[in-house]
Amino acid sequence: MNVALETSALGKRYGKRWALRDCSFELPAGTIAGLVGPNGAGKTTLLHIAVGLLAPTTGSVHVLDSSPASDHTILSRVGFVAQDTPLYANFSVDDLLRFGEHTNEGFDIDFARQRIERLDIPLDQRAGSLSGGQRAQVALALALAKRPEILLLDEPLASLDPLARRDFLRTLMEGVVEGGITVVLSSHLLADLERVCDHIMILAGGRVRLVGDTTDLVRTHKVLIGPSGRPHTITGVANVLHESVTNRQATLLVQTDGPIIDPAWTVQETSLEDIVLAYLEPELAPAGLTELHPVPTQEVAR
Repeated sequence: MNVALETSALGKRYGKRWALRDCSFELPAGTIAGLVGPNGAGKTTLLHIAVGLLAPTTGSVHVLDSSPASDHTILSRVGFVAQDTPLYANFSVDDLLRFGEHTNEGFDIDFARQRIERLDIPLDQRAGSLSGGQRAQVALALALAKRPEILLLDEPLASLDPLARRDFLRTLMEGVVEGGITVVLSSHLLADLERVCDHIMILAGGRVRLVGDTTDLVRTHKVLIGPSGRPHTITGVANVLHESVTNRQATLLVQTDGPIIDPAWTVQETSLEDIVLAYLEPELAPAGLTELHPVPTQEVAR
C-alpha cells in the first residue's frame, strides 16, 4: 500500500495546551479523505504541520514519504487551500494566476484559466470583490494548477451556500479524476463529505479517534435493538459507542468484530453520519467505557 500522509506519535503544544497529541495514522494514496472534528480538535494544526507551516512538538509527519520540515522540495508536489481561502485582495484573478505560474514550477496556467472562465469568474476582477464561493473556486483552481499529488483543504466549504458548495465539490471531483490525486478535506458538513469521500479521519480532543475506509466503517458498525437489561457482552460486538435505554428496550450503536447472531437483538444498518457523531461525543458512551478504540488501520485502509 502506497501511503500519501503518515503521522507517528505526532503532537503539537502551545504553552501548556496540546492541540495535537499522540496522533498516529496512515492515509493510503489515491483516497479522498474527510477530516472531521469539533472546533479546537486540531484539524488546522494537523494540516499546517503537513505543509510545513508549523513544526511538531513531538513525533513526525511524512507527506509522500518525505518530511515537510526537512525536505522543502516536497511542497512542490503538495496543494493547500487554507481556511477562509486567503487571496491577495488587490490582485486581479489573472494576476493571481500569473503569480502562481511564477512561483510554482510546473504550474498549468492554461488549466487554471479554463476552469475560471468556465465558472464565469472575470479574470480582471479583483480578488477582494469576489464572493465567498468565487474566492473558494479561485483558490481551488490555483491549488489544482500546481498539479499536486496531494491536496489539503482546510474548511473550504464553511462559508459557502449550498449551490456554491455543490459547484466547489464538482470542481474538486473533476480535478481528482483528471489528476488522480490524494485529497484531505476538512469540513463540518458531514453530508457533503459522505457524498465525495471514501475515507474518514476523526479528530477529537487533539487525538485521532478513527481513520478508515467509509464502506468498511459502515459495514463494521451496526445499530442493535433488544432487551433493556442487556448482558455484559454480546458476541460479535467489539465496542459499544452509544446506548439509549427505555423501560422496554435498549438501542445500541456498536462496532462489530464478527457476526451478531443473538436472537434477542435486531441488527440494523447505520449511517456514516451517526458513526462520526458517536466518535465525536464520547460522553454519550455507557459507563465504564473510557476510550473509544478505532478500527485498526490495516483492516480498513485500501
